[in-house]
Amino acid sequence: MNVHERMNSIHVLFIHLNMRRIPNFVLLRAFEAAARLESFTLAAKELNLTQSAISHQVKELEDFFGKKLFTRLNRRVEPTLEGRRLMENLSRVFDVIEASCNEVALGPEAQVLALHCAPTFAINWLGPRLPDFISQHPNITIRMTTDAESADLLQVKEIDFGISYGTPPKRTGIVSKALGEERITPMCSPKLINKRKSIRDQLPNLPLIDSKLSRIMWPNWFNLNGLRLPNTPRSSFDRAALVIAAAVDGLGVALESTRLAEKELASGKLIDLAKKDFLPIKQETHFAYYRINEQQLEKVKAFKSWLYYQVGITE
Repeated sequence: MNVHERMNSIHVLFIHLNMRRIPNFVLLRAFEAAARLESFTLAAKELNLTQSAISHQVKELEDFFGKKLFTRLNRRVEPTLEGRRLMENLSRVFDVIEASCNEVALGPEAQVLALHCAPTFAINWLGPRLPDFISQHPNITIRMTTDAESADLLQVKEIDFGISYGTPPKRTGIVSKALGEERITPMCSPKLINKRKSIRDQLPNLPLIDSKLSRIMWPNWFNLNGLRLPNTPRSSFDRAALVIAAAVDGLGVALESTRLAEKELASGKLIDLAKKDFLPIKQETHFAYYRINEQQLEKVKAFKSWLYYQVGITE
């Protein structure tokens, strides 16, 4: 979806606002600022209004709904349960409006590339490399969202390019490509290891950390290497970034991708326990995907070529 289509969508939104029983936009804007800042005074400063104006607009909105949206405290206000729910939804809507307006303000050559990415891949691997992409393509602005689930690009038109953990669902008109194999290995803080003993002897007695969403689990790795999986409780996390961070803190041994932990391994905060004594697990783990009818768009072509070069694969 291009800028003009987004602005048309916003225009349609406001037409619907006028047609439906929805309060005035000015009242919603005043409420959102007051709820987010938990202060009528700070909301007034942000919107360049008086505190009295904010108070009256909030009161008018409360009259519209027939219920209180704030609890008035000594020096601040606190949204009620209904108020907080309204604030969270309004904040998301205002973010979309702000992003669309910012795109209109960009120069004529500028483009916005909307990425949807697996969270840990975005934080640990892609994020640190994005300055290189931006330096090569200064006219392309990145807007990224993250989620463990891949996006349906046939439904979510505002996303241009996705990177998923695991194969994205097959859709007609969507191209997907594996971003190369990743080496999955046990890793831990060096302070857990006794250098005078072999890793094979130590590993069954070390605390293990489970990565709940991982496609490779500890039973797979122990079976591959002919070891008995210890029957002991294991800490677990639902994001690889949290698993890696826990391993750095000495909580136990993580079974994770060396691609996602490259910074920690390079700095010595983590050590790879399987470099010499164990069989490696290699698997295609992350996948790029995009709409086939947009593959010739300059921003999509530029990012795809850059990404494939970074992971060492050909187009």
